[in-house]
Amino acid sequence: MVTKDRPGTGASRALAPEEIPAMVASGNEDILFSLIDNPAFDETHVCLLLERRDLPGTLLDEIAKRKSWRASYRVRLALAAHPHTPRLIAMRLLRDLHLMDLVRISLLAATAGELRRLAEERVLAQVPQLPVGQRLMLARRGSSRVAAGLIAHGPENVVRIALDNAYLTESQLLKALAKQSVAARIVAAVAKHQKWSRSVNIRVAVLRHANSPAECTPALVLDLPRRDIEDLLQISGLAGSVRAFLRQELGRREGS
Repeated sequence: MVTKDRPGTGASRALAPEEIPAMVASGNEDILFSLIDNPAFDETHVCLLLERRDLPGTLLDEIAKRKSWRASYRVRLALAAHPHTPRLIAMRLLRDLHLMDLVRISLLAATAGELRRLAEERVLAQVPQLPVGQRLMLARRGSSRVAAGLIAHGPENVVRIALDNAYLTESQLLKALAKQSVAARIVAAVAKHQKWSRSVNIRVAVLRHANSPAECTPALVLDLPRRDIEDLLQISGLAGSVRAFLRQELGRREGS
């Protein structure tokens, strides 16, 4: 039994190259499936089609199966960045993407959470081997998780840039400070930062860190809620200088 094409779909397979761009905007999925079977449908047409955010996953799956298109970095990138590309396909495609393309995908609002985390993990895995120049670029433009990872790794000039990263959130910075291996100069950079030193949660995290800078303690304790001071004093591993100053501060408040 021969299955007939729906109206217009058969003609789509025979369109001349210059006629294809107009059909790429079609809302008829059957026409789009027929278009990708057109011998004249090349890499440029695929990338034009992938600019559409409303494509179904079945069509994206079919595009990903074509070896000739999958060999194109432009096509792989466009598929990985498309919000409807099937999850497993997108995850496989991420493995071959360049550093800054991984960063871009991690920042796209439409990127699924699992895919975003994988992109960030692949970026962070490269950090130890990256030259300082690339680390500085990531510190400025990376996602919150990437910025926090750079803060944990250093060096100090990268940390200062990452602390100013517009995407950096308090929760990610707290995760970085939870690592007791973070160097004292990095903890000090956080403690002295104009924005983050105003956060009560960050100040507490710095004070409880094994490498908390003693010279920053007075400023960090200033106006700290009494409950936070009392909670800090319950920590067995608290630095002796910090503990002494906290007790002194409590005494001062009780005497005033």
